[in-house]
Amino acid sequence: MLLLAQNEEKETAMKEIVVTATGTQHTLKDVPVQTEVINRKMLDSFGGKSIEEILGSLTASFAFNEGDMGSQMQLGGLGNSYILVLVDGKRLHGDVGGENDLGLIDPQNIERIEIVKGAQSALYGSDAMAGVINIITKKHPEAGVYADNTTRYGMHNDLRQHNTIAFNIGKFGSQTNFQMQRNDGWQNTAEEFAEGMVLTDSKNKTVNEFRNWQLAQRLTYRPTRDVELYADGSYYKKNIMRPRNGNHPSCDVYTYDLRYNNASASLGGKWNWGKEKRNSVSLDADWNKHAYSYDYTARTYEYILLEGEGYGDLDGEWYSVPYLPGQSKLQSDQQRFMTQLKGILYLPYENTLHAGAEYRYDYLNAPDRTEGGTASDWTSALYVQDEFDLLKWFNLTAGLRLVGNRNFGVRLTPKVSAMFSAGDFRFRLGWSQGFKTPTVKELHYRYLHVMGSSTFFNIGNTGLDPQRSNYYSTGLEYRGKRFTASVGGYLNKLDDMIALVNVPVGAIPAGITTAYLGDGSSNVQARMYRNMDDARTYGVDVSLSCVFRDLTFTSAYSWLNTEANLYDAGKDRMMSVTIDGTAHHKWSASAMYSHAFGSFYKLGINLTTRGSSTRFYQNNRNGKPFQIWRLNTSHDFGKPAGMLAYRLELGVDNIFNYVDRTMHPYHLGNNTPGTTVFGSFCIKFNYGKRVKNNISTTKLKSNDEED
Repeated sequence: MLLLAQNEEKETAMKEIVVTATGTQHTLKDVPVQTEVINRKMLDSFGGKSIEEILGSLTASFAFNEGDMGSQMQLGGLGNSYILVLVDGKRLHGDVGGENDLGLIDPQNIERIEIVKGAQSALYGSDAMAGVINIITKKHPEAGVYADNTTRYGMHNDLRQHNTIAFNIGKFGSQTNFQMQRNDGWQNTAEEFAEGMVLTDSKNKTVNEFRNWQLAQRLTYRPTRDVELYADGSYYKKNIMRPRNGNHPSCDVYTYDLRYNNASASLGGKWNWGKEKRNSVSLDADWNKHAYSYDYTARTYEYILLEGEGYGDLDGEWYSVPYLPGQSKLQSDQQRFMTQLKGILYLPYENTLHAGAEYRYDYLNAPDRTEGGTASDWTSALYVQDEFDLLKWFNLTAGLRLVGNRNFGVRLTPKVSAMFSAGDFRFRLGWSQGFKTPTVKELHYRYLHVMGSSTFFNIGNTGLDPQRSNYYSTGLEYRGKRFTASVGGYLNKLDDMIALVNVPVGAIPAGITTAYLGDGSSNVQARMYRNMDDARTYGVDVSLSCVFRDLTFTSAYSWLNTEANLYDAGKDRMMSVTIDGTAHHKWSASAMYSHAFGSFYKLGINLTTRGSSTRFYQNNRNGKPFQIWRLNTSHDFGKPAGMLAYRLELGVDNIFNYVDRTMHPYHLGNNTPGTTVFGSFCIKFNYGKRVKNNISTTKLKSNDEED
């Protein structure tokens, strides 16, 4: 029986279904566009505490430099704003400036992660220029009741809590998820460069103390076997606490903490029909909110725009007013409404047609950071994609997106890919265009930005064009029962990249500078968003995987080079540079052991390593190279399909205690606190089969009574 289970597990891995690359279902082996998958087995074996830790350790393509404003993720040399993050195929909503908070994703609720690199705008629209990450969450559709609780604790008072309660009775289903995360933060060095000197007693932390929690609810109703309707929603809150008792007011004494509030609501449905119910049509409507506020901890003077007749002569002027401890001030409230209609048709002659229509409306409420306090933008799109299996060994996929936007009008975005098959080998070629619409912030945002002794006023520009790219890729893959290997190369050329450019101080709207710096002519530098930069990124990715009974070995390597013509605001000219954050070499490897000792205990051991060469920066010191090792052990008790099952995890991260002690703010290689020990305990309750039997018995009894 044990050997049979192992063979079934291998066969399941061979036939793993993926959806992100084309929007349609394919086995991983036969997907027309190269797709990387982090599956449930890898996630369970690794036991990661965050999506950043998972992606950074189990692939070689990603780099992170977490901060208060977001993850600062990078893929293929391009940052957050060029990477589209999906959760069950829907866009993750965060700061439209490009700093998504990946804390919105509960790592304990992930079924698998699908990664598609390169421009995918023909299918997914704006932002998908570096690639797409699709987080597939766990579902519990079985009849009955399911519940689990996972508590994880590590050093620095790192606490992670996850809970799920799900039930399905007849045509109705419900799933509730809760997560909570907290950490006291840590300081790798007290040295900081500020005030034109090196300070040795800074209180700034490498990672600040934070707390967040999220509650999500999903309801489903199946009026027939072929139709499913759903409604879901979530609420998320995050607080970041910053040092207040520092020694240097210019850098480590903060008078306010940061608070984020996110919310979402969705309605939709899907209908399947035809042979094997493969054809489908779906309609979804989503609303998302991301609000960012200051929570004041000490008396603070802020400039606000006075509006209203009650201010008399000061109406329409900027004025300094005090905020007291306990008060809050909204900085921005970004809301998005999206609706999408799409259909998938499996046609004769091995044709698969995927078509859809989308509408997106962005709304920004920023009382002190936009003219009039609010701004908005909209984008609509039609797209079509055809997958044509011309021969058993040749697949051709072509797609086209027609986009209309309030500011730049109408644009077309195409893609073409081809796959050649020969036994267990696959050879793929692809070309696609990407585009990124200017964000509502780049169009309308305006705000003061103080850097040391310099003051900048950044101004939006409603005349911006979308950023464009051309992405070329090729790859060869072998996927056998025990051994998998792939090598792929790519070139991504970007044009019309948006940058802040120095402009005359007279470009600042009248009345703004006079409130705080006289006429502003010599004390403030004005900068405006403009289409200025272009870039080229190219690289090679290699991955290997071997399975030997209870052992699985994986490894990945990524080589990357970037060339960009970027605008240097300080020198007011274009410069040829390496894109900030680029590392030429990144790698990862893991050894996973799993063995069941009888039917009630299963042992898992996972040894993982990840590393990076020097990360390059233009205006800061380069990030140091690193190599980090991690060990996780898992202990499963009870039958997986039984009513109760338990899981204990114990592990050590950063075994050899690597710490980057470069002074603030130049610690840009890695921000790990050194060796940390962690443990987690999970209990699962599954009453599905018994409830299902009870439902069947009740139904039979009711029928007997009617007779």
